[in-house]
Amino acid sequence: MEAPTRRDVLAVGTLALSSLAGCGSSGSATDAPATGDTPGSTSTAELDLREANVTAVALGESDGGAYRFDVTLYHDDAGEDGYANWWQVESLDGDRLGRRDLLHAHGTEPFTRSATVSVSDGVDCVVVRGHDRTHGYGGQAMAVALSGGETNAVEQGSERQSFDRSDCP
Repeated sequence: MEAPTRRDVLAVGTLALSSLAGCGSSGSATDAPATGDTPGSTSTAELDLREANVTAVALGESDGGAYRFDVTLYHDDAGEDGYANWWQVESLDGDRLGRRDLLHAHGTEPFTRSATVSVSDGVDCVVVRGHDRTHGYGGQAMAVALSGGETNAVEQGSERQSFDRSDCP
């Protein structure tokens, strides 16, 4: 039996913390700021906080092609009536694979929420997109390689769109 990897240890710690925190919605939740200094995250210095920006994605695999996505959003929920109301995982051609609804504003700090999403065989890269009630899509999304969890920040634009293979890490 192989020794657990750092990712395995972090996933267990995140799972333990997520059982203690919640937002009154289905799925588990954790709170952690995105600093841009950890794997799977980007700097938040130049983001438009009116948009629901995905700043980090941590990925864990479970049996049967289901992956746990720990997604950090950064949006100025306290600055307007519209708040970040969901994030979703999509195939590169824009097909929704799973979605995590957010039921209330989360303030002005980055926050992390989790969901498990089933991904079809043969899909090796997905995009995680944020959405807010006022502006819809916009800001930063993340392309995620399912094989190792590497991420690449991509501008998602205000209209739903497909992503290119070159967007994948």
